[in-house]
Amino acid sequence: MFVPLCLKKLLPLLVLLSLCQGAAAQDASAWSEGHRSRVRLLAGGADGPNLLAGVELALQQGFKTYWRNPGESGLPPTFDWSKSTNVETVDVLWPAPTRSEDAGGVSYGYSGEVIFPLRVRPREPGKPVTLALKIDYGVCKDICIPAQAELSLTLPKEAAPSVRSMIGQALARVPRLQAPGAGDVSVVAAEAMTDGDRRGLTVTVRAPSGTPPRLFVEAPDNWFLLPSAAPKRIGTGAQPEYVFDVPVLERPRQASGAVELRFTVVAGDKAVETAMSLDAAQLPR
Repeated sequence: MFVPLCLKKLLPLLVLLSLCQGAAAQDASAWSEGHRSRVRLLAGGADGPNLLAGVELALQQGFKTYWRNPGESGLPPTFDWSKSTNVETVDVLWPAPTRSEDAGGVSYGYSGEVIFPLRVRPREPGKPVTLALKIDYGVCKDICIPAQAELSLTLPKEAAPSVRSMIGQALARVPRLQAPGAGDVSVVAAEAMTDGDRRGLTVTVRAPSGTPPRLFVEAPDNWFLLPSAAPKRIGTGAQPEYVFDVPVLERPRQASGAVELRFTVVAGDKAVETAMSLDAAQLPR
């Protein structure tokens, strides 16, 4: 069969392009289209004894989805990995959220695009690992619409640098665990607030001057604490302190003993997470 010279020169390039596309497909699953959104799995390669991966969720302009604590309303994403192969555990890491207010109240979440980094522990190291995910999430603008996707991806031990970089950037947004009072961004103290109608907590936060912090508070089931949006600044200098009022909006009627609280502080491009235990008697409504 006669093949023109130009095609003979083009064929090797087409074969190479096909191979490159096949390799790239291993670094990400196909997109699953949802309501005003789409979602896919990313492969980030080996991470010590584990594998690094990610869930990329892209939203159309003007729409948002939620953090693990959605705020006063909203649907936090849920991740079902039960159909995965050779997977012992999947740790979902949550980038720091933003705070927004609308007719539905205060919410915590993401707009545009978010990648949830994953640390995947194989059940049998050295054997192939396939993630199978069923994700439920909310997509909201004026109202919130539930969305769902089912995805699958076999994770390679090596991943494309571009995909690894995407997951790395998302990891940099995940708050790091930190003891109270440590670092230039930190929770300094949490105390009962019983000044007239102001009942709940005051939380003191330290942050570099010029980067007013945001505070997010998480509590056990049936508790809900809502930090003020604008803290009061105390002092001057390079690392002033800020005081947030944190009313207790919901609490179990008969709650007693220790209550585990998780504080997330975001200041500029830094985010930290601090756990503290307080007596329920210190958390009046």
